[in-house]
Amino acid sequence: MGAIERNGYRFVPEYSVIQQNGAVHIYTKDQFIEEIKFQFSGKFPELDQIEELVDQYCNQHDI
Repeated sequence: MGAIERNGYRFVPEYSVIQQNGAVHIYTKDQFIEEIKFQFSGKFPELDQIEELVDQYCNQHDI
């Protein structure tokens, strides 16, 4: 699962299968902004779940 880019922002998902949680790290111009934490079930998070988190963040921050 690679990074998602939107309007100069890069969203990098990372997750732990053992702990069943993850985070999307948000960068702009290679500077870390913040992270969005999430939980999932199964062997890996669904791409749709991560896309939804990114979409919500972009809408809330007018990106």
